[in-house]
Amino acid sequence: MTRKPTPKPVDPRELPRLARAVLKADRFPFLATVDGDRPRLRPVSPVRTDGFTVYVANLKSYHKTMEIEANPRVELAYLSADHDQVRISGWAEMVTDRALLQEIWDANPLLRHYLGSLENPELVVYRIQPERVRFMREWSLQYHEVPLDADREEGATVDRAAGAHDRGTRSGHRRRSRRHPRP
Repeated sequence: MTRKPTPKPVDPRELPRLARAVLKADRFPFLATVDGDRPRLRPVSPVRTDGFTVYVANLKSYHKTMEIEANPRVELAYLSADHDQVRISGWAEMVTDRALLQEIWDANPLLRHYLGSLENPELVVYRIQPERVRFMREWSLQYHEVPLDADREEGATVDRAAGAHDRGTRSGHRRRSRRHPRP
């Protein structure tokens, strides 16, 4: 009979560092949204990460844009090579700050290559503001709450420039609803 693996213990003081290490290691986390009454999940490539605040580029014509407009509650799931997990639950909001958009644009050669100009009307950048961050060590089957104030600690930035991904679109009924207002 095979024994179950024993997970390494987690020091609660190390949770912010462990969680940020998973974010840094996973270039393609999964973004969960809601489409009417159906969950939707797809890999994304963050264009910027500041602590646990994650920025994702998108195109206005993608179905994901309509899903986020109807319900801005989202979750990102990160997985390290060691199978440690981080889940960030929060709100997606459109970035409109021109200086921030320029910084993101300048740091992302794939955005520039595929979209040509920051003025491209299809470009949307979402800021995912964390409400809850959880970390799970492989095999532990127990999530640990990562304090959100750890996001503001010295050295909390995990800035990684990448490109815009998630090229798929889906046609069909696009329900618009404001049933999920931000508290």
